[in-house]
Amino acid sequence: MKYLSICTISFMSLFFFSLSFFTLGMIFIMNDYSLFIEWEVVSLNSMSIVMTLLLDWMSLIFMSFVLMISSLVIFYSKEYMMSDYKINRFIMLVLMFVFSMMLLIISPNLISILLGWDGLGLISYCLVIYFQNIKSYNAGMLTALSNRIGDVALLLAIAWMLNYGSWNYVFYLEVLKNEKEMMFVGSLVMLAAMTKSAQIPFSSWLPAAMAAPTPVSALVHSSTLVTAGVYLLIRFNIILSNCWMGNLLLLLSGLTMFMAGLGANYEFDLKKIIALSTLSQLGLMMSILSMGFYKLAFFHLLTHALFKALLFMCAGAIIHNMNNCQDIRLMGSLSLMMPFTSSCFNVANLALCGMPFLAGFYSKDLILEMVSLSYINMFSFFLFFFSTGLTVCYSFRLVFYTMTGDSNFSSLNMLNDEGWIMLKSMMGLLILSIFGGSMLSWLIFSTPMVMVLPLYLKLLTLFVCILGGVMGYLISNISLFFFNKALNNYSFSYFLGSMWFMPYISTYGMINYPLIVGSMVIKSFDQGWSEYFGGQKLYFNLIKNSQLNQMLQNNNLKIYMLSFVFWVIILFMYMIYL
Repeated sequence: MKYLSICTISFMSLFFFSLSFFTLGMIFIMNDYSLFIEWEVVSLNSMSIVMTLLLDWMSLIFMSFVLMISSLVIFYSKEYMMSDYKINRFIMLVLMFVFSMMLLIISPNLISILLGWDGLGLISYCLVIYFQNIKSYNAGMLTALSNRIGDVALLLAIAWMLNYGSWNYVFYLEVLKNEKEMMFVGSLVMLAAMTKSAQIPFSSWLPAAMAAPTPVSALVHSSTLVTAGVYLLIRFNIILSNCWMGNLLLLLSGLTMFMAGLGANYEFDLKKIIALSTLSQLGLMMSILSMGFYKLAFFHLLTHALFKALLFMCAGAIIHNMNNCQDIRLMGSLSLMMPFTSSCFNVANLALCGMPFLAGFYSKDLILEMVSLSYINMFSFFLFFFSTGLTVCYSFRLVFYTMTGDSNFSSLNMLNDEGWIMLKSMMGLLILSIFGGSMLSWLIFSTPMVMVLPLYLKLLTLFVCILGGVMGYLISNISLFFFNKALNNYSFSYFLGSMWFMPYISTYGMINYPLIVGSMVIKSFDQGWSEYFGGQKLYFNLIKNSQLNQMLQNNNLKIYMLSFVFWVIILFMYMIYL
């Protein structure tokens, strides 16, 4: 069949390119080598538009990870989207999405970055509204409009860089650090990155984008759309050091991490819980990046991509088998009925929690130990460690609801590990989720990083994780004193569970009210006073004058007699005057 061939070809070619880029990346790391390719498209006076490619170890390894995950996602989609008649269109959209991300990764030029950036925004809109219903349309509109803010910020940064003669930001990184004027460009780039990576106050679009098909969610939340902002700031990391922007980003990303962790503990939609965990991890990357550790942020970006893609794939398989039900309260006892999927799900969950020697442990533990070593205030320190505890808390809550106990779903559905194609793609990511972290730590950090800390700080990460896991399981399992505390404090629980009311502020505050005000302005100004004194006034005057002119040009005896009398009077007055 035709659609099988296009999936297979896409999977094989992306997988091949992924291995090629990874091999190149290792060569570049070992030789400390970078490749800078420029093509001058057009030259206008002193300004030249140049298409530039920057190939270094960072861009090559990130590209290989994006291609690896997208190849497995396309292979997974072959079975997951099998009932879709338009699967060719879906695969093409995913390929365009990946191509836009490639363009963004290898561009050190703000113009070509904008092409990839806007490509991601546009195609993500098409993918979010792929299942055409009102919820998808609303989610797609919220996603597109939130990301437009960042696009406009990037356009303004491009316009401001006209002052400097080139759009290649690589040439200006030292200038960015010292010159006050370039802080404006830096703050615009930071705003763009915050919208794309859904930091506070732009967080509400990320869970809304769950309306997209699950393979798209696996791709978007692991290595493409939401990581674009983090990657851009990794490239611009020099602007964040020792200035107000780094401090502001540290505060906002810490609060994002905290807010997402709290929200996930009140959520019952399987995909939204995983989406909020992505938001929490993005906050972790952004906050460690704002402290100046860009290599650590990049390291966590790569390891997170592996287990988050696996987590979404497992969730997709569960939703498929549960007859498209996403409510975790209706699940249960999945470990007995879907053993392989449950194993993959649990490995990905433990990697997310930072279980020792899985992929997430190497980056997460290193980040928290670097935080313990750094000069950082008590509030930020609390946000880092408490949010880590919340991550383990909602992960174990998820395990309690889905894996243990009795199944609460209808007895009519058959639950099993069917779908060999889906299982094979999950198996590839399972291996990477186990071994990927250690492999990357050996690659990226050429010398072992030894953290010398007091025993209580060294064990604090482990203690917080264990405490979070125990709390997550116990609070889900028992009701304290036979009362549901969440329902007792309903208003507070509603506040925490609805992302601190951010979706309402985004939809009503940022979209609805401005549109109402805009319609009032149009009615009173554009279609009101300016019409009355402008176009419409001119139109009525022209009509009146043309009617008068037409009446004068009619061969009417009265008009001739009146004009004759008028001219006789004028002549008579002239003669008297003389």
